Amino acid sequence: MKQQATLVSVPFMVLGTVFCVCLVAANLLETKVIQLFGPFSATAGLLVFPISYILNDCIAEVWGFRKARLIIWLGFGMNFMVVLLSQLAVALPAAPFWEGEEGFNFVFGLAPRIAAASLTAFLAGSFVNAYIMSRMKVASRGRHFSLRAILSTVAGEGADSLIFFPLAFGGLISPAELLKLIGVQVVLKTLYEVVALPLTVRLVRYIKKKEGSDVYDEHISYNILRIKEI
Repeated sequence: MKQQATLVSVPFMVLGTVFCVCLVAANLLETKVIQLFGPFSATAGLLVFPISYILNDCIAEVWGFRKARLIIWLGFGMNFMVVLLSQLAVALPAAPFWEGEEGFNFVFGLAPRIAAASLTAFLAGSFVNAYIMSRMKVASRGRHFSLRAILSTVAGEGADSLIFFPLAFGGLISPAELLKLIGVQVVLKTLYEVVALPLTVRLVRYIKKKEGSDVYDEHISYNILRIKEI
C-alpha cells in the first residue's frame, strides 16, 4: 500500500479541532452583550474568540503558515456550515407544543448581514495574524516569540474588528460608537493574549519538543487560496 506523502500529527489535529470549536462557540456567544465596567460593554464571544488567535499563533509558530492556512480555511468551513444549518433550523416550522421558538431564533437566527460580516472578518483577521507571525519569525530568526504573538494579535484583531463592526452595524449606530466598539474589542482581546502568554509560551515549547518541528517559512507562497500546499 502506498504511504501517504502528507500526514498530520495528533497535537496538530487537537489544536485544529479546538480552533474550530472556539470559532463556532464565539459566533453563538456573540448573541449576548455583557457589561464590563463603567460605560463599556462587549459581546460574550470575548470569552472564547481570543483563544482562536492564541491557537493560530501556536500553529503558525510550530508548523508554519501553510498549516495555519489549512486550519483557517477549515475553521471558516465549519463556521459556514453551522450558519447554514442554523438558518435551515430557524426556517423549519416549530412543533405547536414547543415554547422555545423565540429564544431559539434569537440565538441561531443570525442575520445574513451579521453572518457575512463575521465570516469575512474572521478570514481577514486570521490570515493577517498568521502572516505577521510567519514573516516576523523569519526576520527575527525565531527570537522574541512573545513580541511576535502580541503584535500579530493586535494586527489580526484590528483587521477583524475594522471589518466586522462597519459591515455588521454600519448605518445602525453612530461612527463614534463604532470606533469605541472597535477599540474596546482590540484592547481587551490583546490583553487576553498578554495574560495567557506564559501558558502559550509553555505550550509552544512543549509541542516543538514533542513534534521536533520548528518551521521557518522561507520561499513559500502566501497565497491564501493554495490550501493543498501543506
